[in-house]
Amino acid sequence: MRKLLCILALALVGLSIGTPLRAQFKEEAFTQSYNDDPSSPKDSTDVMFSFKEFFGGVAHKNPLKPGTMAFGSALFPGTGQIYNKDYWKLPIVYAGIAGGLAGGFYFKNKNDDKNSKLCFALAGLTYWGMALDEVISYEADYPSAGKATLYSILVPGLGQIYNGETWKLPIYWGGLMGSFHFYFENRADYERCRRNYKKATEDPDYSGPITAEAALYWRNYYRRMRDYSVLAIAGFYLLQVIDANVFAYMHDFNIADDITMSVNPTILTPDNSYAFAPGQSAVGLSLGIRF
Repeated sequence: MRKLLCILALALVGLSIGTPLRAQFKEEAFTQSYNDDPSSPKDSTDVMFSFKEFFGGVAHKNPLKPGTMAFGSALFPGTGQIYNKDYWKLPIVYAGIAGGLAGGFYFKNKNDDKNSKLCFALAGLTYWGMALDEVISYEADYPSAGKATLYSILVPGLGQIYNGETWKLPIYWGGLMGSFHFYFENRADYERCRRNYKKATEDPDYSGPITAEAALYWRNYYRRMRDYSVLAIAGFYLLQVIDANVFAYMHDFNIADDITMSVNPTILTPDNSYAFAPGQSAVGLSLGIRF
C-alpha cells in the first residue's frame, strides 16, 4: 500500500510541475502509421477475397489459404481439387453434380417427386463431399485454424477431432441432438394445435376437446418453443465452429506459471525525430509484464 501511494505521488508531481508529455513530442508521434507501406503485403482484413489471388493459386502461381480455396471452390466446383493436384477426382465431382441436377430436373418434369429428390440429394451430397475432400487434401502445417474451421463448418465436431479435443464432442453433439429433438417435438405439437385452432374457428359443428382460445394459446406457445429450438441449433453450431477456430490458433500458446506485473516510476527521455526537444525528461510510470 505504501509503495502504491509513493507511485501515485510521483505521478501527480510529474503531472503538476513537469511539462506535459504530449507537448514534448511532435503531433506525428501520435498519428504515425506503421502499416502504410504500399509495397508491403495487405492484411487479411484488407481484402476478404481476391479472384486474382484465387485463380493464381489454381494455376499454381501462388499459395492459397484454406478459406480462399474453399470459398473459390464453392463458386467454381472442382477448383479445389485442381489446386490440390487431384485431377483424377474431377470426373467424379462433375458427373455427380451435373448428373444429379440433370436427373432431378428430368424427373421433376415427369412429376416423379421421389426420384427427383433423390437426384437432387445426390448432387448436394457430391458437392458437400467435394468441399470436404479439398479440405482434407489441403496441405498445411498442423494445427491449421483454417482447416479446423472448415472441418467444423462441414461436419460439426470434426474441427474438435482435428484439434485433438475429442472430449468436447459430447457437449456439442449432445447440444445439437437435444436441440433437434425439441425442434421436431415442438413442430409436431405446433402443427397439431394449428389444425385444432383452424377447425375450431372454421367448422361450425366443431365439438373437439379444446376451445379455440386454448388452441390459439398452445399454437403460439409451441411455435415460440420451435423457434427457440432453431436458435439453439444455430447457437451450438456456431459455437463449435468458433471453438475449433480459436483453439487451433491457441494450440501452441503457452503461458508460464510465473506471470508478474510491476509498476514503477521512471524518467521519460524522448530522443528521436518526433520530439521537439530531444533529451528533455519527464516523470512517468513504467508498466512491466512478464509471462
